[in-house]
Amino acid sequence: MKYGFDNEKYLKIQSEHIKERIAQFGNKLYLELGGKLFDDYHASRVLPGFQPDSKLRMLSQLSDHAEIVIVISARDIEKNKVRNDLGITYDMDVLRLREEFNKRGFLVSSVVITHYNGQSSADAFRNRLSRMGITTYCHYTIEGYPTNVDLIDSDEGFGKNDYIVTTRPLVIVTAPGPGSGKMAVCLSQLYNEHKRGVEAGYAKFETFPVWSLPLKHPVNIAYEAATADLNDVNMIDPFHLEAYGKTAINYNRDIEIFPVLNALFEGIYGENPYKSPTDMGVNMVGFCINDDQVCCEASKNEIILRYFQALNRMARGDGNESEVSKIALLFKQAKIDTSYRKPVVAARERAEQSGLPASAMELSDGTIITAGSSDLLGPSAALILNAIKHLAGIDHDVKLIPQHMIEPIQFTKINYLRSRNPRLHTDEVLVALSVLSTHDENCRRALQQLPQLKGCQVHSTVMLGEVDHKIFKKLGVGLSCDPQRKFIPASQTPQ
Repeated sequence: MKYGFDNEKYLKIQSEHIKERIAQFGNKLYLELGGKLFDDYHASRVLPGFQPDSKLRMLSQLSDHAEIVIVISARDIEKNKVRNDLGITYDMDVLRLREEFNKRGFLVSSVVITHYNGQSSADAFRNRLSRMGITTYCHYTIEGYPTNVDLIDSDEGFGKNDYIVTTRPLVIVTAPGPGSGKMAVCLSQLYNEHKRGVEAGYAKFETFPVWSLPLKHPVNIAYEAATADLNDVNMIDPFHLEAYGKTAINYNRDIEIFPVLNALFEGIYGENPYKSPTDMGVNMVGFCINDDQVCCEASKNEIILRYFQALNRMARGDGNESEVSKIALLFKQAKIDTSYRKPVVAARERAEQSGLPASAMELSDGTIITAGSSDLLGPSAALILNAIKHLAGIDHDVKLIPQHMIEPIQFTKINYLRSRNPRLHTDEVLVALSVLSTHDENCRRALQQLPQLKGCQVHSTVMLGEVDHKIFKKLGVGLSCDPQRKFIPASQTPQ
Protein backbone atom coordinates (compact mmCIF):
# COMPACT_ATOMS: atom_id res chain seq x y z
CA MET A 1 0.00 0.00 0.00
CA LYS A 2 1.37 3.41 -0.98
CA TYR A 3 1.34 5.99 1.81
CA GLY A 4 0.73 9.70 1.34
CA PHE A 5 0.29 10.73 4.97
CA ASP A 6 2.76 10.97 7.88
CA ASN A 7 0.77 9.66 10.85
CA GLU A 8 3.50 10.12 13.47
CA LYS A 9 3.97 13.77 12.51
CA TYR A 10 0.21 14.20 12.74
CA LEU A 11 0.04 12.77 16.26
CA LYS A 12 2.80 15.11 17.41
CA ILE A 13 1.70 18.45 15.96
CA GLN A 14 -2.03 17.83 16.40
CA SER A 15 -1.71 17.04 20.12
CA GLU A 16 0.49 20.09 20.66
CA HIS A 17 -2.06 22.31 18.92
CA ILE A 18 -4.96 21.01 21.03
CA LYS A 19 -3.01 21.53 24.26
CA GLU A 20 -2.37 25.13 23.24
CA ARG A 21 -6.10 25.65 22.68
CA ILE A 22 -7.00 24.17 26.06
CA ALA A 23 -4.53 26.51 27.74
CA GLN A 24 -6.07 29.47 25.91
CA PHE A 25 -9.41 29.00 27.68
CA GLY A 26 -8.26 27.87 31.11
CA ASN A 27 -10.47 25.64 33.18
CA LYS A 28 -13.27 24.58 30.80
CA LEU A 29 -13.14 23.74 27.12
CA TYR A 30 -15.84 22.11 25.01
CA LEU A 31 -14.12 20.33 22.12
CA GLU A 32 -16.47 19.39 19.30
CA LEU A 33 -15.16 16.24 17.66
CA GLY A 34 -16.17 15.93 14.02
CA GLY A 35 -15.83 12.63 12.20
CA LYS A 36 -14.98 9.40 14.00
CA LEU A 37 -12.71 9.15 17.02
CA PHE A 38 -11.35 5.61 16.80
CA ASP A 39 -12.70 4.23 13.53
CA ASP A 40 -12.18 7.03 11.03
CA TYR A 41 -12.04 4.81 7.96
CA HIS A 42 -12.92 7.63 5.57
CA ALA A 43 -9.77 9.52 6.62
CA SER A 44 -7.66 6.36 6.34
CA ARG A 45 -8.95 5.80 2.78
CA VAL A 46 -8.42 9.31 1.41
CA LEU A 47 -5.18 9.87 3.35
CA PRO A 48 -3.31 6.54 3.01
CA GLY A 49 -1.16 6.22 6.12
CA PHE A 50 -3.69 7.84 8.45
CA GLN A 51 -4.55 5.33 11.18
CA PRO A 52 -8.28 5.02 12.02
CA ASP A 53 -7.62 5.43 15.74
CA SER A 54 -5.18 8.36 15.50
CA LYS A 55 -7.51 10.82 17.25
CA LEU A 56 -8.10 8.41 20.11
CA ARG A 57 -4.39 7.74 20.59
CA MET A 58 -3.77 11.46 20.81
CA LEU A 59 -6.66 12.34 23.13
CA SER A 60 -5.97 9.36 25.41
CA GLN A 61 -3.04 11.37 26.77
CA LEU A 62 -5.65 13.72 28.27
CA SER A 63 -8.13 11.05 29.45
CA ASP A 64 -7.66 11.85 33.16
CA HIS A 65 -8.77 15.44 32.51
CA ALA A 66 -11.47 14.72 29.93
CA GLU A 67 -15.00 13.36 29.74
CA ILE A 68 -17.10 12.48 26.73
CA VAL A 69 -20.63 13.54 25.87
CA ILE A 70 -22.27 11.54 23.04
CA VAL A 71 -24.84 13.34 20.89
CA ILE A 72 -27.58 11.78 18.76
CA SER A 73 -30.35 13.49 16.82
CA ALA A 74 -33.96 12.50 17.48
CA ARG A 75 -34.47 12.74 13.72
CA ASP A 76 -31.85 10.05 13.12
CA ILE A 77 -33.42 7.83 15.78
CA GLU A 78 -36.83 8.28 14.18
CA LYS A 79 -35.70 7.26 10.69
CA ASN A 80 -33.36 4.50 11.90
CA LYS A 81 -30.38 6.12 10.24
CA VAL A 82 -27.57 3.63 9.58
CA ARG A 83 -23.81 4.08 9.66
CA ASN A 84 -22.84 2.85 6.19
CA ASP A 85 -19.38 1.75 7.27
CA LEU A 86 -20.61 -0.42 10.14
CA GLY A 87 -24.14 -1.30 9.05
CA ILE A 88 -25.70 -0.41 12.41
CA THR A 89 -28.23 2.26 13.35
CA TYR A 90 -27.09 5.47 15.06
CA ASP A 91 -28.87 4.58 18.33
CA MET A 92 -27.04 1.25 18.48
CA ASP A 93 -23.79 3.04 17.68
CA VAL A 94 -24.27 5.30 20.70
CA LEU A 95 -24.14 2.21 22.92
CA ARG A 96 -21.17 0.84 20.98
CA LEU A 97 -19.29 4.13 21.28
CA ARG A 98 -19.95 4.34 25.00
CA GLU A 99 -18.67 0.82 25.57
CA GLU A 100 -15.57 1.38 23.45
CA PHE A 101 -14.74 4.67 25.17
CA ASN A 102 -15.15 3.12 28.60
CA LYS A 103 -12.86 0.20 27.66
CA ARG A 104 -10.20 2.70 26.64
CA GLY A 105 -10.28 4.54 29.95
CA PHE A 106 -12.50 7.50 29.01
CA LEU A 107 -15.35 8.74 31.18
CA VAL A 108 -18.60 8.92 29.20
CA SER A 109 -20.72 11.20 31.36
CA SER A 110 -23.97 11.41 29.38
CA VAL A 111 -25.93 11.16 26.13
CA VAL A 112 -27.71 14.18 24.62
CA ILE A 113 -30.72 13.77 22.32
CA THR A 114 -30.86 16.79 20.00
CA HIS A 115 -33.60 18.09 17.68
CA TYR A 116 -36.03 16.74 20.25
CA ASN A 117 -39.68 17.52 19.64
CA GLY A 118 -41.52 14.80 21.51
CA GLN A 119 -40.67 11.96 19.08
CA SER A 120 -41.89 8.66 20.51
CA SER A 121 -38.86 6.80 19.16
CA ALA A 122 -36.56 9.24 20.98
CA ASP A 123 -38.56 8.76 24.19
CA ALA A 124 -38.21 5.00 23.86
CA PHE A 125 -34.45 5.30 23.38
CA ARG A 126 -34.15 7.64 26.34
CA ASN A 127 -36.08 5.19 28.53
CA ARG A 128 -33.76 2.43 27.39
CA LEU A 129 -30.70 4.48 28.33
CA SER A 130 -32.26 5.30 31.69
CA ARG A 131 -32.80 1.61 32.46
CA MET A 132 -29.11 1.09 31.72
CA GLY A 133 -28.18 3.80 34.20
CA ILE A 134 -27.02 6.25 31.50
CA THR A 135 -27.72 9.93 32.14
CA THR A 136 -29.56 11.58 29.24
CA TYR A 137 -30.48 15.15 28.34
CA CYS A 138 -32.71 16.70 25.68
CA HIS A 139 -31.96 19.69 23.46
CA TYR A 140 -34.85 21.09 21.54
CA THR A 141 -35.48 22.33 18.02
CA ILE A 142 -35.13 26.14 17.94
CA GLU A 143 -37.26 27.92 15.38
CA GLY A 144 -35.17 29.83 12.85
CA TYR A 145 -31.92 28.08 13.77
CA PRO A 146 -29.22 29.07 12.91
CA THR A 147 -30.17 32.54 11.60
CA ASN A 148 -32.44 33.78 14.39
CA VAL A 149 -29.58 34.82 16.66
CA ASP A 150 -31.69 36.83 19.11
CA LEU A 151 -33.93 33.83 19.85
CA ILE A 152 -31.08 31.29 19.91
CA ASP A 153 -29.01 33.37 22.32
CA SER A 154 -31.80 33.66 24.90
CA ASP A 155 -33.61 31.76 27.65
CA GLU A 156 -36.18 30.66 25.06
CA GLY A 157 -33.42 29.32 22.79
CA PHE A 158 -30.31 27.72 24.29
CA GLY A 159 -31.66 28.54 27.75
CA LYS A 160 -34.54 26.12 27.18
CA ASN A 161 -32.20 23.16 26.68
CA ASP A 162 -31.29 20.78 29.48
CA TYR A 163 -28.07 21.84 31.20
CA ILE A 164 -25.49 19.06 30.85
CA VAL A 165 -23.68 18.42 34.12
CA THR A 166 -19.94 17.95 33.56
CA THR A 167 -17.08 17.64 36.04
CA ARG A 168 -13.82 17.76 34.10
CA PRO A 169 -11.90 20.60 32.39
CA LEU A 170 -12.06 19.08 28.87
CA VAL A 171 -15.44 17.98 27.52
CA ILE A 172 -15.24 16.08 24.23
CA VAL A 173 -18.54 16.21 22.34
CA THR A 174 -18.89 13.48 19.72
CA ALA A 175 -21.61 11.64 17.77
CA PRO A 176 -22.20 8.58 15.56
CA GLY A 177 -22.19 10.75 12.43
CA PRO A 178 -22.51 14.24 10.94
CA GLY A 179 -25.60 16.40 11.35
CA SER A 180 -26.22 15.23 14.91
CA GLY A 181 -26.03 18.71 16.45
CA LYS A 182 -22.65 18.60 18.20
CA MET A 183 -21.85 22.26 17.69
CA ALA A 184 -25.24 23.38 18.95
CA VAL A 185 -24.70 21.29 22.09
CA CYS A 186 -21.36 23.02 22.69
CA LEU A 187 -22.81 26.49 22.11
CA SER A 188 -25.77 25.73 24.35
CA GLN A 189 -23.40 24.70 27.09
CA LEU A 190 -21.40 27.94 26.74
CA TYR A 191 -24.62 29.89 27.22
CA ASN A 192 -25.74 27.86 30.22
CA GLU A 193 -22.27 27.74 31.81
CA HIS A 194 -22.13 31.54 31.61
CA LYS A 195 -25.47 31.77 33.44
CA ARG A 196 -23.87 29.71 36.21
CA GLY A 197 -20.73 31.84 36.38
CA VAL A 198 -18.42 29.56 34.38
CA GLU A 199 -16.58 31.17 31.45
CA ALA A 200 -16.08 28.11 29.24
CA GLY A 201 -14.37 27.98 25.85
CA TYR A 202 -15.05 26.14 22.60
CA ALA A 203 -12.94 24.58 19.86
CA LYS A 204 -13.65 22.31 16.92
CA PHE A 205 -11.62 19.23 16.09
CA GLU A 206 -12.73 18.09 12.64
CA THR A 207 -10.59 16.51 9.94
CA PHE A 208 -12.62 17.54 6.88
CA PRO A 209 -12.78 19.65 4.89
CA VAL A 210 -9.06 20.36 5.14
CA TRP A 211 -8.86 24.14 5.53
CA SER A 212 -5.27 24.39 4.24
CA LEU A 213 -5.97 22.53 0.94
CA PRO A 214 -7.58 24.14 -2.14
CA LEU A 215 -11.37 24.15 -2.42
CA LYS A 216 -11.39 21.69 -5.34
CA HIS A 217 -8.66 19.42 -4.02
CA PRO A 218 -9.79 15.78 -4.36
CA VAL A 219 -9.49 15.25 -0.58
CA ASN A 220 -12.02 18.02 0.01
CA ILE A 221 -14.28 16.88 -2.83
CA ALA A 222 -14.27 13.38 -1.30
CA TYR A 223 -15.63 14.90 1.91
CA GLU A 224 -18.53 16.41 -0.02
CA ALA A 225 -19.20 13.01 -1.56
CA ALA A 226 -19.17 11.40 1.88
CA THR A 227 -21.75 13.90 3.18
CA ALA A 228 -23.86 14.14 0.02
CA ASP A 229 -26.92 12.93 1.95
CA LEU A 230 -26.54 15.98 4.22
CA ASN A 231 -25.99 18.29 1.25
CA ASP A 232 -22.85 19.74 2.86
CA VAL A 233 -21.00 22.15 0.60
CA ASN A 234 -17.34 23.14 0.88
CA MET A 235 -16.84 26.90 0.72
CA ILE A 236 -14.14 29.53 0.97
CA ASP A 237 -14.47 30.94 4.49
CA PRO A 238 -15.57 34.58 3.87
CA PHE A 239 -14.90 35.60 7.48
CA HIS A 240 -11.34 34.29 7.33
CA LEU A 241 -10.74 36.00 4.00
CA GLU A 242 -12.00 39.31 5.36
CA ALA A 243 -10.06 39.09 8.64
CA TYR A 244 -6.71 37.88 7.29
CA GLY A 245 -6.82 38.24 3.51
CA LYS A 246 -6.09 34.52 3.23
CA THR A 247 -8.09 31.72 1.63
CA ALA A 248 -9.22 28.92 3.96
CA ILE A 249 -11.74 26.15 3.30
CA ASN A 250 -14.70 25.40 5.52
CA TYR A 251 -18.21 24.12 4.91
CA ASN A 252 -21.65 25.67 4.84
CA ARG A 253 -22.92 24.62 8.27
CA ASP A 254 -19.91 26.08 10.11
CA ILE A 255 -20.10 29.30 8.12
CA GLU A 256 -23.85 29.61 8.70
CA ILE A 257 -23.50 29.10 12.47
CA PHE A 258 -20.60 31.53 12.92
CA PRO A 259 -22.82 34.62 13.56
CA VAL A 260 -24.46 32.68 16.41
CA LEU A 261 -21.09 31.82 17.91
CA ASN A 262 -19.93 35.39 17.41
CA ALA A 263 -22.98 36.80 19.23
CA LEU A 264 -22.63 34.22 21.99
CA PHE A 265 -18.97 34.98 22.64
CA GLU A 266 -19.63 38.70 22.59
CA GLY A 267 -22.36 38.19 25.19
CA ILE A 268 -20.05 36.15 27.42
CA TYR A 269 -16.64 37.75 26.96
CA GLY A 270 -17.46 41.10 25.37
CA GLU A 271 -15.62 39.97 22.23
CA ASN A 272 -15.15 36.86 20.12
CA PRO A 273 -11.64 35.33 20.31
CA TYR A 274 -12.26 33.83 16.88
CA LYS A 275 -12.29 35.94 13.71
CA SER A 276 -13.61 33.13 11.49
CA PRO A 277 -15.05 29.60 11.56
CA THR A 278 -11.64 28.33 10.49
CA ASP A 279 -10.12 29.91 13.61
CA MET A 280 -12.38 27.70 15.71
CA GLY A 281 -10.73 24.56 14.37
CA VAL A 282 -7.59 22.78 15.51
CA ASN A 283 -7.12 20.64 12.40
CA MET A 284 -3.49 20.15 11.34
CA VAL A 285 -4.02 17.21 8.97
CA GLY A 286 -3.18 19.18 5.82
CA PHE A 287 0.37 19.76 7.05
CA CYS A 288 1.03 16.02 7.32
CA ILE A 289 0.43 15.04 3.68
CA ASN A 290 3.80 13.93 2.31
CA ASP A 291 2.67 12.61 -1.10
CA ASP A 292 -0.11 14.67 -2.60
CA GLN A 293 -0.46 12.46 -5.69
CA VAL A 294 -1.15 9.34 -3.60
CA CYS A 295 -3.81 11.17 -1.60
CA CYS A 296 -5.39 12.61 -4.76
CA GLU A 297 -5.64 9.18 -6.35
CA ALA A 298 -7.09 7.65 -3.18
CA SER A 299 -9.62 10.48 -2.87
CA LYS A 300 -10.81 10.10 -6.46
CA ASN A 301 -11.36 6.40 -5.83
CA GLU A 302 -13.30 7.33 -2.69
CA ILE A 303 -15.59 9.67 -4.65
CA ILE A 304 -16.42 6.86 -7.07
CA LEU A 305 -16.85 4.42 -4.18
CA ARG A 306 -19.39 6.78 -2.57
CA TYR A 307 -21.20 7.09 -5.89
CA PHE A 308 -21.67 3.33 -6.20
CA GLN A 309 -22.75 3.12 -2.56
CA ALA A 310 -25.42 5.75 -3.21
CA LEU A 311 -26.57 3.88 -6.34
CA ASN A 312 -26.78 0.63 -4.36
CA ARG A 313 -28.90 2.29 -1.67
CA MET A 314 -31.20 3.55 -4.42
CA ALA A 315 -31.47 0.03 -5.83
CA ARG A 316 -32.37 -1.30 -2.38
CA GLY A 317 -35.00 1.40 -1.97
CA ASP A 318 -33.40 3.26 0.95
CA GLY A 319 -31.45 5.97 -0.92
CA ASN A 320 -32.41 9.15 -2.71
CA GLU A 321 -31.81 10.50 -6.18
CA SER A 322 -30.48 13.86 -4.99
CA GLU A 323 -27.53 12.17 -3.26
CA VAL A 324 -26.64 10.31 -6.46
CA SER A 325 -27.01 13.47 -8.54
CA LYS A 326 -24.77 15.50 -6.23
CA ILE A 327 -21.94 12.97 -6.35
CA ALA A 328 -22.30 12.79 -10.14
CA LEU A 329 -21.71 16.57 -10.22
CA LEU A 330 -18.63 16.12 -8.03
CA PHE A 331 -17.22 13.85 -10.75
CA LYS A 332 -16.94 16.93 -12.96
CA GLN A 333 -15.12 18.90 -10.27
CA ALA A 334 -12.66 16.05 -9.78
CA LYS A 335 -12.39 15.51 -13.56
CA ILE A 336 -13.17 11.80 -13.31
CA ASP A 337 -15.79 9.23 -14.24
CA THR A 338 -16.33 5.65 -13.08
CA SER A 339 -13.68 4.39 -15.51
CA TYR A 340 -11.02 6.12 -13.35
CA ARG A 341 -11.54 3.27 -10.92
CA LYS A 342 -9.57 0.52 -12.69
CA PRO A 343 -11.36 -2.51 -11.20
CA VAL A 344 -14.65 -1.16 -12.59
CA VAL A 345 -13.37 -1.39 -16.15
CA ALA A 346 -11.71 -4.77 -15.63
CA ALA A 347 -14.73 -6.38 -13.95
CA ARG A 348 -17.14 -5.17 -16.61
CA GLU A 349 -14.88 -6.39 -19.42
CA ARG A 350 -14.61 -9.83 -17.80
CA ALA A 351 -18.40 -9.98 -17.34
CA GLU A 352 -19.08 -8.98 -20.96
CA GLN A 353 -16.70 -11.65 -22.24
CA SER A 354 -18.24 -14.42 -20.15
CA GLY A 355 -21.84 -13.24 -19.95
CA LEU A 356 -21.71 -13.95 -16.19
CA PRO A 357 -21.18 -11.81 -13.06
CA ALA A 358 -17.55 -10.90 -12.49
CA SER A 359 -15.30 -9.01 -10.13
CA ALA A 360 -11.87 -7.41 -10.26
CA MET A 361 -9.24 -6.28 -7.77
CA GLU A 362 -6.42 -3.77 -8.09
CA LEU A 363 -3.48 -4.85 -5.95
CA SER A 364 -1.14 -2.40 -4.26
CA ASP A 365 1.40 -2.67 -7.11
CA GLY A 366 -1.26 -1.90 -9.73
CA THR A 367 -1.77 -5.50 -10.86
CA ILE A 368 -5.37 -6.24 -11.86
CA ILE A 369 -6.84 -9.60 -10.85
CA THR A 370 -10.23 -10.72 -12.20
CA ALA A 371 -12.63 -13.57 -11.51
CA GLY A 372 -15.96 -14.77 -12.83
CA SER A 373 -18.87 -16.71 -11.45
CA SER A 374 -18.91 -20.52 -11.73
CA ASP A 375 -21.03 -23.43 -10.56
CA LEU A 376 -18.80 -23.76 -7.49
CA LEU A 377 -17.81 -20.24 -6.51
CA GLY A 378 -19.29 -16.78 -6.54
CA PRO A 379 -17.18 -14.07 -8.23
CA SER A 380 -16.07 -12.55 -4.91
CA ALA A 381 -14.89 -15.85 -3.45
CA ALA A 382 -13.08 -16.71 -6.70
CA LEU A 383 -11.49 -13.26 -6.73
CA ILE A 384 -9.99 -13.62 -3.27
CA LEU A 385 -8.58 -17.03 -4.20
CA ASN A 386 -7.09 -15.67 -7.43
CA ALA A 387 -5.57 -12.68 -5.65
CA ILE A 388 -3.90 -14.57 -2.82
CA LYS A 389 -2.62 -17.23 -5.24
CA HIS A 390 -1.03 -14.47 -7.30
CA LEU A 391 0.54 -12.88 -4.23
CA ALA A 392 1.85 -16.26 -3.03
CA GLY A 393 3.32 -17.08 -6.44
CA ILE A 394 1.02 -20.06 -6.90
CA ASP A 395 0.11 -20.97 -10.49
CA HIS A 396 -3.38 -19.84 -11.45
CA ASP A 397 -4.36 -23.35 -12.61
CA VAL A 398 -3.72 -24.84 -9.15
CA LYS A 399 -7.01 -25.58 -7.37
CA LEU A 400 -6.55 -24.75 -3.69
CA ILE A 401 -9.92 -26.19 -2.70
CA PRO A 402 -10.73 -29.46 -4.48
CA GLN A 403 -14.18 -29.92 -5.98
CA HIS A 404 -14.92 -32.95 -3.77
CA MET A 405 -14.64 -30.66 -0.74
CA ILE A 406 -16.80 -27.88 -2.17
CA GLU A 407 -19.68 -30.15 -3.19
CA PRO A 408 -20.56 -31.34 0.37
CA ILE A 409 -20.64 -27.71 1.53
CA GLN A 410 -23.01 -26.89 -1.31
CA PHE A 411 -25.19 -29.88 -0.38
CA THR A 412 -25.49 -28.60 3.18
CA LYS A 413 -26.32 -25.07 2.02
CA ILE A 414 -29.11 -26.21 -0.31
CA ASN A 415 -30.61 -29.17 1.54
CA TYR A 416 -30.15 -28.26 5.20
CA LEU A 417 -29.81 -24.47 5.27
CA ARG A 418 -32.32 -23.89 2.46
CA SER A 419 -30.09 -21.52 0.55
CA ARG A 420 -31.02 -20.73 -3.03
CA ASN A 421 -27.43 -20.04 -4.05
CA PRO A 422 -25.16 -23.12 -4.00
CA ARG A 423 -22.00 -21.12 -4.77
CA LEU A 424 -19.53 -20.60 -1.94
CA HIS A 425 -19.26 -17.12 -0.47
CA THR A 426 -16.04 -15.47 0.66
CA ASP A 427 -16.34 -16.55 4.31
CA GLU A 428 -17.00 -20.18 3.34
CA VAL A 429 -14.00 -20.25 1.03
CA LEU A 430 -11.71 -18.82 3.72
CA VAL A 431 -12.93 -21.35 6.30
CA ALA A 432 -12.33 -24.21 3.85
CA LEU A 433 -8.90 -22.84 3.04
CA SER A 434 -8.07 -22.62 6.75
CA VAL A 435 -9.00 -26.28 7.30
CA LEU A 436 -6.88 -27.37 4.35
CA SER A 437 -3.91 -25.22 5.42
CA THR A 438 -3.07 -27.64 8.25
CA HIS A 439 -1.71 -30.13 5.74
CA ASP A 440 -1.49 -28.25 2.41
CA GLU A 441 1.48 -25.91 1.94
CA ASN A 442 -0.13 -23.95 -0.90
CA CYS A 443 -3.24 -23.21 1.19
CA ARG A 444 -1.06 -22.11 4.10
CA ARG A 445 1.00 -19.78 1.90
CA ALA A 446 -2.12 -18.39 0.25
CA LEU A 447 -3.76 -17.56 3.60
CA GLN A 448 -0.64 -15.72 4.71
CA GLN A 449 -1.21 -13.21 1.88
CA LEU A 450 -4.55 -11.94 3.22
CA PRO A 451 -2.99 -8.95 5.08
CA GLN A 452 -1.60 -7.76 1.73
CA LEU A 453 -5.15 -7.14 0.50
CA LYS A 454 -5.55 -4.19 2.87
CA GLY A 455 -6.00 -1.00 0.85
CA CYS A 456 -6.73 -2.86 -2.40
CA GLN A 457 -9.73 -1.87 -4.53
CA VAL A 458 -12.48 -4.23 -5.73
CA HIS A 459 -15.46 -3.89 -8.04
CA SER A 460 -18.29 -6.35 -8.65
CA THR A 461 -20.70 -6.25 -11.58
CA VAL A 462 -23.55 -7.31 -9.28
CA MET A 463 -24.59 -6.25 -5.78
CA LEU A 464 -23.07 -8.54 -3.17
CA GLY A 465 -24.63 -10.00 -0.04
CA GLU A 466 -23.98 -8.78 3.49
CA VAL A 467 -21.50 -11.56 4.21
CA ASP A 468 -19.23 -10.63 1.31
CA HIS A 469 -19.41 -6.94 2.26
CA LYS A 470 -18.30 -7.76 5.81
CA ILE A 471 -15.42 -9.95 4.68
CA PHE A 472 -14.03 -7.30 2.33
CA LYS A 473 -14.38 -4.70 5.06
CA LYS A 474 -12.51 -6.86 7.57
CA LEU A 475 -9.76 -7.31 5.01
CA GLY A 476 -9.56 -3.52 4.57
CA VAL A 477 -10.60 -3.69 0.91
CA GLY A 478 -12.48 -0.85 -0.81
CA LEU A 479 -15.54 -2.42 -2.44
CA SER A 480 -17.89 -1.00 -5.07
CA CYS A 481 -20.73 -2.77 -6.88
CA ASP A 482 -22.87 -2.07 -9.92
CA PRO A 483 -26.46 -1.45 -8.75
CA GLN A 484 -27.98 -4.65 -10.10
CA ARG A 485 -28.68 -8.04 -8.56
CA LYS A 486 -28.31 -9.91 -11.85
CA PHE A 487 -25.70 -9.20 -14.52
CA ILE A 488 -27.16 -8.24 -17.90
CA PRO A 489 -24.66 -8.07 -20.79
CA ALA A 490 -24.63 -4.82 -22.73
CA SER A 491 -25.71 -6.69 -25.85
CA GLN A 492 -28.98 -7.60 -24.08
CA THR A 493 -29.63 -4.17 -22.64
CA PRO A 494 -32.49 -2.30 -24.39
CA GLN A 495 -31.19 0.65 -26.40
